[in-house]
Amino acid sequence: MEDNIFDKIHEVDLQKTMEKSYIDYAMSVIASRALPDVRDGLKPVQRRVLYSMIELNNGPDKPHRKCARIVGDTMGKYHPHGDSSIYGALVNMAQDWSTRYPLVDGHGNFGSVDGDGAAAMRYTEARLSKISMEMLADINKDTVDFQPNFDETEREPVVLPSRYPNLLVNGTSGIAVGMATNIPPHNLREVISAVVRIIDNIIEEDRDTTIEELLEIVKGPDFPTGATILGTRGIEEAYRTGRGKIRVRAVTNIETLPNGKSRIIVTELPYLVNKARLIEKIAELVRDKKIDGITDLNDHSSREGMRICIDLRKDANANVVLNQLYKHTQLQDTFGVIMLCLVAVNGSLQPKVLTLPEMLKYYLAHQEDVVTRRTKYDLNKAQERAHILEGLLKALDNIDEVIRIIRGSRSVQVAKQELMDRFELTDVQAQAIVDMRLRALTGLEREKLEAEYAELMEKIRKLKAILADRNTLLRVIREEILAISEKYGDDRRTAIGFDAFDISMEDMIPRENT
Repeated sequence: MEDNIFDKIHEVDLQKTMEKSYIDYAMSVIASRALPDVRDGLKPVQRRVLYSMIELNNGPDKPHRKCARIVGDTMGKYHPHGDSSIYGALVNMAQDWSTRYPLVDGHGNFGSVDGDGAAAMRYTEARLSKISMEMLADINKDTVDFQPNFDETEREPVVLPSRYPNLLVNGTSGIAVGMATNIPPHNLREVISAVVRIIDNIIEEDRDTTIEELLEIVKGPDFPTGATILGTRGIEEAYRTGRGKIRVRAVTNIETLPNGKSRIIVTELPYLVNKARLIEKIAELVRDKKIDGITDLNDHSSREGMRICIDLRKDANANVVLNQLYKHTQLQDTFGVIMLCLVAVNGSLQPKVLTLPEMLKYYLAHQEDVVTRRTKYDLNKAQERAHILEGLLKALDNIDEVIRIIRGSRSVQVAKQELMDRFELTDVQAQAIVDMRLRALTGLEREKLEAEYAELMEKIRKLKAILADRNTLLRVIREEILAISEKYGDDRRTAIGFDAFDISMEDMIPRENT
């Protein structure tokens, strides 16, 4: 027995084993965990949560469901990982200070800007938000590919139909292995206007859209927490190259009190800045005497909005103190943009840093695919129904003979065969005739059938026209995406301000005709 142990030991090269294992792990993190897909802007865990919720019939018109139920379904069916990671993704999609257009409508304690965590999932409830229904629209019309889940008992979508450009609209951040992504959120109206501009240029002039045209429409990121972006150089760099640094500054104003003292009021903070930690940091700076002139610090934030009051000494210069705060605290912060996402290349997903025009083009290509597949599905269904109606109308024209054949037959099978032989019908049509109710013989029912048939033929003609011409297809996408912009679009929250360091030499030259 002792001798056989050594037969089971395999000598392996440690370096090769480590390399292989680590590369497998790295590829898994890159392709199916940390990075979003360019088409729907979601990571696998987010996509699975949304799909589980639609499977649970947990839409915006239904009551909220316990988050524990949603997380359990997601974990058991599609996402074989820890429940805390799934709940974390769900909470993030429900927080209106983390997500520009929340995809989940949460009910209960979902945390706060001060960095408080959400309540445990057994206490909170959720349902899909209205806009997330646009992410999942037409998913049952064969618009996207499905793949088996981890144990091959269910099927899950590879990507969602995503009827608006979610990757740019909600942004995302993720750390993979050897690479990271950080895409800021944008304004829905601006991003959709940019897609519409690309479509218009293809239809009207058959040309690509330049980045200059897009920069006129997409002014820059639009953070859920507001604040002000300093200058446009960082924004332009990010859109042209896929990487850039955007400086974001809190919205402040200086109030003078009747006793001659002044105070700084902060009403909006840069994106992802923790309010409680910021206040602690200011208190530390005052305690260590790095900033002089602050006498009191209070947080008066409420449901109406954010309000941090910084009281100053009588002899302190408010602007000097404010500039010191910008320098030493997160009242001014830098958002490093890295527009990295997964792009399908020869059937496999690969990470790629994209510019703004590339992102919008990939999205538009996805929409063309989705609408084409949906149109084919609708056409197929319409043709199947029209085929049955043709049989029914043929039967009504010869109703006496049909009744005679059916009455004289020993079984349904014989009746069907005889009808097929006599009137040149298919099996489906003959079945429909045999199943026909007596009420179909009334004049009104016949008119209904004829009207339905005429309507179907018109629908089939339209659907075929969409499939035959790319421009018609693009017009359909344009119309539908504009309807979403109309329904869910809102004004910008983040202002684009002026930055003293952002002036280029060209800006110094006065504009005049020469």
